[in-house]
Amino acid sequence: MLIFDAHLDLAMNALEWNRDLRLHVSEIRELEKGLTDKPDREKNTVSLEAMRKGNIGLCVATQIARFSDRNNPLPGWNSQHQAWAQTQGQLAWYRAMEKAGEMVQVANLQHLNAHLELWQNKEGHKPIGYILSLEGADSIVDMGYLEQAYASGLRAIGPAHYGPGVYAHGTDSVGGIGSKGKELLKKIEELNLILDATHLCDESFWETMQCYNGPVWASHSNCRALVNHNRQFSDNQIKELIQRKAVIGMPLDAWMMVPNWVRGKSNPKTMGVTLEHMIDNIDHICQLAGNANHVGIGTDLDGAFGKEQSPSDLDTIADLQQVPELLSNRGYNTEAIENIMSQNFINFLQRVWR
Repeated sequence: MLIFDAHLDLAMNALEWNRDLRLHVSEIRELEKGLTDKPDREKNTVSLEAMRKGNIGLCVATQIARFSDRNNPLPGWNSQHQAWAQTQGQLAWYRAMEKAGEMVQVANLQHLNAHLELWQNKEGHKPIGYILSLEGADSIVDMGYLEQAYASGLRAIGPAHYGPGVYAHGTDSVGGIGSKGKELLKKIEELNLILDATHLCDESFWETMQCYNGPVWASHSNCRALVNHNRQFSDNQIKELIQRKAVIGMPLDAWMMVPNWVRGKSNPKTMGVTLEHMIDNIDHICQLAGNANHVGIGTDLDGAFGKEQSPSDLDTIADLQQVPELLSNRGYNTEAIENIMSQNFINFLQRVWR
C-alpha cells in the first residue's frame, strides 16, 4: 500500500548527522559504530532505500534551523541570517538528490499527479517525491525571504518549533503570535502556503486560528487525551482542525505515545511502546471526526531520535507496512485504511493546489 509520510527531517539527517541516505539503514548504522556525539547513533531507521522498500513514495521533507537569542536556553543559530543559510544548505542537498535521481520535488498539482502515476506504473528504482516544508519560521528574516523560499518550492510552513520563536511560541513555551506572527500568517495565506499547526503552543494556536483563513494541516502531532503534554493536541484543537478540513499526521516518537516516558532513561520494550499506540491515536481522531478522513502518517522518524525512542516493533521506516493490518484488526475497512496511509494527505493537496 502506498504510504505518504507527512514529516521527515531528511536534510537535517544528511547535513547535521552526516548520514548518506542513499545507503541501506544497516550501512549507515555500521558507519556510526563508536560515535557518541548524538544519542541516536547506530539507531537510525530511515533511508531512501528503506522508504522504497516500504512503498513510502511521498513525504513532506523539512528544512529546519532555529534562531535562539541570548535569553533562549535552547540550541540554535545566533542570527536569523545564519538560520536562513542553514536552510539553504538543506535545500542544496535536496537538489543534489534530485540530480542523482533519488528524489523529485512535488510543488503543484501537475507534479503530484505525475508522481502518483509513476509510482503506480513504473518498476524498479523510483525517486521519492517530496513536498518541501519549513519546520519553524525563524529563518524567514523578512517576507521577501518567504517569497524566495516559495519560489524554491516551499509549500508548507510551521511558524514555531520548540520554545519562543520569532513569529510564534512553540512547544514548552507560553505566548501569542504578536504583530510579526500576524504579518507572517498574512503572507502565508497570500502565497497559498500550507500552515503547519504542529508545535504551536495553545495560546499561539488559538490566536492563529482567529486570524488565519488559509489551508492548514498538522504534519506530526498526537492526542493530548492519551499523553497529557502541551506538545499534543487537545480534543478541542483537534475538532478545530477537523472543522478546517485539516489532516493530522501521527508521529512515532515514543515520549508522545505513552505517559511517563523519561527521555534518555526509558526504553521502548520496557515501556511497551508499539505501533498499536499509533493506532490508538489514529482511532481517537477518527472517533472525534466521525470518519477516517482527517488523520494520516507523519512519523518524524530520525527526528533527533532513533530506535531507542521508537516503537519496539519498528526496525526501519519500511515497517510502516504493518500499520494497514493493525488498522484492519481494529475494524477499519480498505477504503479507510488507504485514506489513512496516504489518500487523506493526497486529497488535501489536490484540493489546496487546485
